[in-house]
Amino acid sequence: MRRPGTGARDRHRGRLLIPLEAIERARATTADTVSRTPLVRLDVEAPCEIWLKLECLQPIGSFKLRGATNAIRQADPAEWRAGVWTTSAGNMAQGVCWVARELGAPATVVAPDHAPRAKLDAVERLGGHVVAVPYDTWWETMETGAYPGLGGLFVHPVLDERVMAGNGVIGLELAEELDGIDAVLVPWGGGGLTTGIASALAAVSPSTRVIACEPETGAPLTASLAAGEPVSVDYVPSFVDGAGSKALLPAMWERARSLVAGAVALSPGEVASAVRLLATRAHVVAEGAGALALAAALAGHGGQGRVVCIVSGGNIDADRLATILAGDVPG
Repeated sequence: MRRPGTGARDRHRGRLLIPLEAIERARATTADTVSRTPLVRLDVEAPCEIWLKLECLQPIGSFKLRGATNAIRQADPAEWRAGVWTTSAGNMAQGVCWVARELGAPATVVAPDHAPRAKLDAVERLGGHVVAVPYDTWWETMETGAYPGLGGLFVHPVLDERVMAGNGVIGLELAEELDGIDAVLVPWGGGGLTTGIASALAAVSPSTRVIACEPETGAPLTASLAAGEPVSVDYVPSFVDGAGSKALLPAMWERARSLVAGAVALSPGEVASAVRLLATRAHVVAEGAGALALAAALAGHGGQGRVVCIVSGGNIDADRLATILAGDVPG
C-alpha cells in the first residue's frame, strides 16, 4: 500500500499544502472522466452573494470521483490489478468502484453499517462488494488503512495526497470562473476536500478564505480549533452522513489549522432547510453533507461578500428527501 506523502510546506506561511503542480497533474489525469461542474448564482435573500459549485452533478453524484480517479490512475498497475478497496460511507466507494470498473479490477468497500441505502445500492450497481461493519470498526479501518483479508490498492478517502490533489482541481476551476471570491465554504468529512481546495486557492487566489462546515452532531474540527488542539467529540449518526465524525484523523490537524480560516457547526434543522432550499429554488438535489456549506452561508458564516458554497454531493435516500421536502428533519 502506498502511504500518503508529507506534502509541501509553504515557505511564506508555514502551511502544509498539496503542491500546485500535483493539482495541475491531477487535472490532466482526470480530465476525460471528471466533469468541470457548473458554478451558478443562487438568487436568494441572504447576508452575502452566494454561488454554488455543483459537484453533485459529477457522474457518480459526488466530488469523490475526482480524487478516486487521480489516485488509482497514478498508482502502479501492479497494485490495482490485485484489486482496489476503500473505506467509505458511500461516495468515495462509488468513485473507487467507477474507476475500478473502467480498469476491469475488483473493488471492495468497507462501509459503516449506518451508510445510506442509496449509496450502497450504487456501489453494487457498479460491481463493488460491500463489507458493512460497526462504526468503531469502520473508524479503526480509516485510521489504520487495513482490514482483515483485503489486499491490493488501498485508496484512503482522506489522507492520500493524490486524492487531495484531485479535489484541489475544484479550487483551480473556481478561480478561473469567478473573480473576487471572498470565501469558499466546504463540507468537512475527513478534510481531504478542504485541504485540496485550500491548497489550490493558496496558489491562485490567496486572499480567499476557506471555511470548513460540519454537522453539530459530530464536529471535531470546530471543537479542536476552539480548543487549540485536537479533541474528540460525541458523535451521533444523522442524515448528514457524508460529514461528521468523533475525531480528526491525526495527520489532518496540522493541515487544517493552517489552511482554514475557521470552522462552523450546523444543526440538522439548518441543513435540512438548506437541502429544501436547493431543491425548491435552485432545482438541485443535495445530500445532507452537500447542503452544509449553503446552510453556513445563509447563517452568515461566510461573511457579507462573494461566497462560494461547495455542493459536494447529491446522493440522498428518497425517503429522507421526501421528509425534508415535507418540512421535517429526518431522524
